[in-house]
Amino acid sequence: MADDSAPAPASAPPTQVALDKKKSIILGVIGLAFIVLIFWKVIPTIGSYSEALAALQKMGWPAVFIIVVALLIYLAVYGFPFVAAVPGLRYWQGQQINQAAFAISNGVPAGGAVGLAVQYGMLASYGITSAASTSAIAVVGLWSVFVTLGFPILGVGALILGGADGGAYVAVALIGFGVLTAAVILLIMVVRSESLARKLGLLANKVLHPFGTWIKALRDKDFVPAILSFRETIYALVSKRWAWITLAQCGVFLTQFLILYMCLRGVEGWGNEGTSILIAFGAFAVSQVGLMIPITPGGVGTVDAFMIAILTNFGTSDGAATAADLVWRAASFVPQICIGVIALVLWYRRAGRTFAASKPATETPQDA
Repeated sequence: MADDSAPAPASAPPTQVALDKKKSIILGVIGLAFIVLIFWKVIPTIGSYSEALAALQKMGWPAVFIIVVALLIYLAVYGFPFVAAVPGLRYWQGQQINQAAFAISNGVPAGGAVGLAVQYGMLASYGITSAASTSAIAVVGLWSVFVTLGFPILGVGALILGGADGGAYVAVALIGFGVLTAAVILLIMVVRSESLARKLGLLANKVLHPFGTWIKALRDKDFVPAILSFRETIYALVSKRWAWITLAQCGVFLTQFLILYMCLRGVEGWGNEGTSILIAFGAFAVSQVGLMIPITPGGVGTVDAFMIAILTNFGTSDGAATAADLVWRAASFVPQICIGVIALVLWYRRAGRTFAASKPATETPQDA
């Protein structure tokens, strides 16, 4: 990586994005309603809160310590995706970007767009050019989706290797594999061929413009320049750093699973045989398809319901599955929200000074 011992000048002020208050409130209420419904009505039908409480009461301090260590490993790895995608970016800068975006995207109703804008602004304050920022944000987001679609395939394989019948989950894996394969092939073809990217833009215009009657944003939208610009910005990044970005995103996924497995073994008791790591990984990986259902932030409720259902279906007790999920959710969600808020506040104070210092001095009018 390039030496960045001296802070680089800011290239642009952070992008300002205003939340649509009415839309945010409506989406927030809908999301909250689904979370309450899932935890109140759905999870009790597949798990047991009373048994979960009993399992938690039996969990000793050594198990809590192990869970905390797993959480710290996960938090440490969480800063690497942007470090992998932006040459010269410091590790702590990558941590600030990802943690702040996590807090906004998962803590603010309809906060995804604001989270992207904050990532762009933070990269700008670190001296990253607009083109490099755009490509990094796009690629990190894409790779996150690829991992979310790819690991359920491995999850079904883990369930089968663990001695379970994959059953209906095989269909989920095949669908995910098909979508992932199509997305990767399309990305490779667009990146390698400008003419194909242009044809894809024309096809998008032809397919989506008729919907402009109902969706105003599509009425006069030309997708050709957008796709060509996307291709130009990510070509160099994908061709040179795809392996590091893939490794970083897989690291985030696997360390989050580490938290769940430590939670599961903690509530089951380390002295007992408990759930095998293959079944636990399969349940965790397959349940991540709940992230693709954009009803609640961070898949809260949907992922939890899927994971508890799979664990109990393959032999984990209702109490242990429910308790492990609740501890995993609290350990992997609440600390990140708090850390993200702190990271955002610290960055905002620093960024204000950085952008103020980067403004050109006011020119003194010359005497006539």
